[in-house]
Amino acid sequence: MARDEELAEYNRKRSFAKTPEPKGRKPSAKEPALQRFVVQEHHARRLHWDLRLEHDGVLASWALPRGFPETTSENRLAIHTEDHPLEYLSFSGDIPAGEYGGGGMFIWDSGTYEAEKFTAKKVTFVLSGHRVQGKFALFQTHDDQWLIHRMTPNETSRDPMPLDVEPMTAVASRTFPTNESEWGFEIAWPGVRTLAYGEVGRLTLMADGERDVTRQFGELAPLVRNLGSRRAVLDGVLVAFDSSGRPSREPVDRRIAADTEGQVRRLRRDAPVTYVLFDVLYADRRNLVDAPYEERRAELDALRLSGPNWQTPAYHPRDGLALLEASREQGLDGIVAKRLASPYRPGHRSRDWRQLR
Repeated sequence: MARDEELAEYNRKRSFAKTPEPKGRKPSAKEPALQRFVVQEHHARRLHWDLRLEHDGVLASWALPRGFPETTSENRLAIHTEDHPLEYLSFSGDIPAGEYGGGGMFIWDSGTYEAEKFTAKKVTFVLSGHRVQGKFALFQTHDDQWLIHRMTPNETSRDPMPLDVEPMTAVASRTFPTNESEWGFEIAWPGVRTLAYGEVGRLTLMADGERDVTRQFGELAPLVRNLGSRRAVLDGVLVAFDSSGRPSREPVDRRIAADTEGQVRRLRRDAPVTYVLFDVLYADRRNLVDAPYEERRAELDALRLSGPNWQTPAYHPRDGLALLEASREQGLDGIVAKRLASPYRPGHRSRDWRQLR
């Protein structure tokens, strides 16, 4: 099939006067015959990863809603899409809203691959990228659905993601730390302590470390888009505001107690929440529980988690007295002082964390 015919569907779906995507050109006879691939993280209506394999002058393409399988024991959905031009190997940018595939797209990985089999219903290949390596198979099932399977173990070392973590809690204290340079300080937000387990395309919220409240707080589901392909365990507080505009736990408790879908929807409208993040226990393959608080906060800031219903307020190394006074003036619950060198101790109430009023 001629290259122009292979790209007919790609061209039909796009208005190149509106989108920055490449239209494609006829390949030069001098172009090398390297087998290249690219994976683009695509923030379209639903976050996914686009795998594109160079083949016969075009890029054969599949959308991976949950990314690549982590182990050889799982298959993940792969949606076969139209062939793309070779120029897409280097494309990143913002596709305008309203256009096909509208949303941000950037290169997540790239490299070369070796095709062991490439047919209309099955592709077996070995990827050699910066972030993903190994042997995979793309195959079409009996109902015309495609799946991707990892055929070789994931050689990238990683720590297992901790599950069912009990939150570390602060002790109430009237004693301000004497050596302020060894401590960091945060606002103590009134609300419900909640741990978030973020995986590709999936978020689980556990209130007070033991109750699954994911269904009650659906507005936080897009947080996984902010995480992208990274897996993380986050610690924070669900905060809502009462009728006077002051932060309060009571509206959050009412939302947690909602039984029916109608109640969930009504309370979501009437009592919106903000997830205030202040710690990270696992991020991008690394268990951070034993890392000092100062390092964990740096890792949390590096995730750049900020959205319509979640925020990562800055912590304050030093200047704790000024922060405490500001908290009192605003009628908040004081501050939490955290020893910079302290690890995270799940389930412990530790004097390394002190709530001061």
